[in-house]
Amino acid sequence: MNKKILLVEDDFSVVEFLKKGLDEANFEVSVALNGNSAISMASESSFDLIILDIMLPDKNGIEVCRILRSQGIKTPILFLTALGTSENIALGLNTGADDYLVKPFKFIELYARINALLRRTSYTDNHSDEKVKNTFIISDLVIDDDAKTVMRGEQKISLTATEYRLLLVLMKNKGRVLSRIDILESAWDINFNMGTNVVDVYINYLRKKIDGDFENKLIHTVVGMGYVLKEK
Repeated sequence: MNKKILLVEDDFSVVEFLKKGLDEANFEVSVALNGNSAISMASESSFDLIILDIMLPDKNGIEVCRILRSQGIKTPILFLTALGTSENIALGLNTGADDYLVKPFKFIELYARINALLRRTSYTDNHSDEKVKNTFIISDLVIDDDAKTVMRGEQKISLTATEYRLLLVLMKNKGRVLSRIDILESAWDINFNMGTNVVDVYINYLRKKIDGDFENKLIHTVVGMGYVLKEK
């Protein structure tokens, strides 16, 4: 069965370009031209992926993503954005999006991002009923990867899907210094433009939640090299 994609984009030339490529790649594509239509369509129908432009005429993509996630819709979301600054990218990811692509882009790059997201989703679905307990612990930080929960002492830490993946990458490599390239490739399954400092911005989001209220800091910066999850 062909995978179903909801394309949310108000630029007709971009819609035509993307729909042609996605149709040829055997995806079943539905199009929403504004944010309100996207919310209605995503709420009423099931999609395997949502491609969501940030700049929309009514509700912008950030608002749409936030609303969909608040409704419990977990469909992977790939942002398209002309706003390529790290702060804008981090804001989008922090609302619950799974990936982003900065305009202009080549279709082959979009296709690679789509396949990476669909592979990740397929793996999660195929392993959701496994009974093996996957628990990772450092100090008083505990990740239950089966239940997808994070505890720091007695406090439950609420993370977005992207923050969770970043933390899990750090946890699985605890004690090991990870470069920005290591983190990007592990957390997003794709090589990113290394001219961006989105890792630094995004680690700060994660650090506020994991370390903010605790004396024992676990996420450490190794200047000029990257980040490491370790006890003091």
